[in-house]
Amino acid sequence: MNDDAEIIKQPDLTYEINPLLVKRWSPRAYGDKPVEKGKLQRIVEAARWAPSGSNHQPWMFLFGFKGDNVYNAAFATLVEFNRLWVKTAPVIGLAIGIETNPKGELNKSYQYDLGQAVAMITIQATAEGLYVHQIGGFNREALADQLKIPAGFHVMALFTLGYRGNPEALHPNLKKLELTPRSRKPLDEFVFEGSFGQKASFL
Repeated sequence: MNDDAEIIKQPDLTYEINPLLVKRWSPRAYGDKPVEKGKLQRIVEAARWAPSGSNHQPWMFLFGFKGDNVYNAAFATLVEFNRLWVKTAPVIGLAIGIETNPKGELNKSYQYDLGQAVAMITIQATAEGLYVHQIGGFNREALADQLKIPAGFHVMALFTLGYRGNPEALHPNLKKLELTPRSRKPLDEFVFEGSFGQKASFL
């Protein structure tokens, strides 16, 4: 496997952070090696312990493995660009948010809370030597209909999970993305103190 991507994707840090956060990135080239049962167990356990408003835990996860009904249904709803690379992934996960609390009232933070659970998945996956790539380019309504997901349960995102593969196997345009350095906004564009837009003094 070509390790150029691993070097190129090293972030240009302003301050030192946890090595797991440094290592985490979202590849498109996956290998054929299946994800072990024990690793899957630890990944979903990490999601289980994510924080949530009033501890309502408004999330569910549905996993598909290459060749099964869930995987095929999710793949069929992807936009064409994503189909080019998702086909290399051994696992597709559905991140499902529950819009109401146990009393049947609207849970205004369910999307935020689901996002935290998915973040836990990505970090635990990184600790396991795996990679996650989150996906928004798919037809949510068609997927929910095909998999008979009940009303009030929303497929907010898909994510691929697996071991990193060889970028050479990707479409040329995707290979270029795989070997492009990561970039982020500078901290002073979004971290404020005192008033909105005022740069934080601790930066």
